[in-house]
Amino acid sequence: MAEVLGKTNLFTACNYIQKKDQEFSGRISGFCLKKNTFPSLKVKSQALRSGFNGKRVALSEKKSANDRRFRQVPIRAQMQTGLIGKTQKWWEKGLQPNMKEVTSAQDLVDSLLNAGDQLVIVDFFSPGCGGCKALHPKICQLAEMNPDVQFLQVNYEEHKSMCYSLNVHVLPFFRFYRGAQGRLCSFSCTNATIKKFKDALAKHKPDRCSLAPTKGLDEKELLALAANKDLSFNYTPNPVQPTPLAAPEEIPTSFELTENEEKTLVGAVGR
Repeated sequence: MAEVLGKTNLFTACNYIQKKDQEFSGRISGFCLKKNTFPSLKVKSQALRSGFNGKRVALSEKKSANDRRFRQVPIRAQMQTGLIGKTQKWWEKGLQPNMKEVTSAQDLVDSLLNAGDQLVIVDFFSPGCGGCKALHPKICQLAEMNPDVQFLQVNYEEHKSMCYSLNVHVLPFFRFYRGAQGRLCSFSCTNATIKKFKDALAKHKPDRCSLAPTKGLDEKELLALAANKDLSFNYTPNPVQPTPLAAPEEIPTSFELTENEEKTLVGAVGR
């Protein structure tokens, strides 16, 4: 037996005090297999030591209930609800379909002109304004209760130069616009004086039909925005039509007296 093993050179003598972390630990009565001599034997021996005896093994990963619930929500919904991506700011919470944040001066002008006869409320706010933050939930509730009213939000910190041109220097600040009338009112109110906002909404909300074109911002405001070098806004004033002069009264070329005037004149000369 030893002679056969020596000729075939299948086994080599190995040290009985080999380290436990050696690549090959299989031993046969004082001899160990040479590296990669019979790969199938190695695989079979590992399968026998595993205890599964060649059965198919299915691996499973434990996941928490929160992970499963998170994966069941679509990606777009996760982004909209704030589960992933950036965290929602306080002025982004509770927004209604009829509420829109203004992105530029041109966007503000176009939004007012495209509203037609619809009542438009422009809400000037600042992320660092405590009064704006406290009032925001009530404004969202009023927007939900009045879906036919358009709410435009102007972030003062992002559009500070535009607010200067529009003479907005106190927050929170609101302006109401409608159709050919243009600006209806403007005022500042807080959570404690919300009645001022509700009264203005009740006064200007009823439907009205304008025969003239929608006005939007005043002419002075449009010129101020166009003159602001920090804004990418161009405005060409409408040419002023000259007022036609009234036709001059005709001056008689001849002087004719009536019969009564002649008698009066003759009587005055005879005296």
